[in-house]
Amino acid sequence: MNLVKRVVLDTGTLVSAALRVDSVPSRALLKALRECELCASEATLQELALELSRAKFDRYLARAERDSFAELIRTYSVAWAVHGEVRDCRDPQDDKFLALALACSADVLVSSDNDLLTLTPYRGIPILTPKAFCDEQE
Repeated sequence: MNLVKRVVLDTGTLVSAALRVDSVPSRALLKALRECELCASEATLQELALELSRAKFDRYLARAERDSFAELIRTYSVAWAVHGEVRDCRDPQDDKFLALALACSADVLVSSDNDLLTLTPYRGIPILTPKAFCDEQE
């Protein structure tokens, strides 16, 4: 029996974790890395790198540090191949997280995005805010 909990963190959660080290999203990321298998796909990793490359974040964190954060996530995530499309979210940009959650049989998807949160549970997968994920007991 596999006791490792698989978790998907959306881009908004990861960007917040990168920019604000003492934030709830940062605590959620640390919990995921410490207690779970952090799952990612090429599409989610590419979106993270693209978002973190935006100049609007320069005033919060140097570009090199943001690039290092994206590489850290790539290194410490388990990469999953996603086959097939999902078109269930009212924001089509968020479907990649639902598809990943299905592909890896995630135990939870963590997001602050209302477009995703309104779908909980998504095909049996809870979608939790970073705070709810942090408050969750093993």
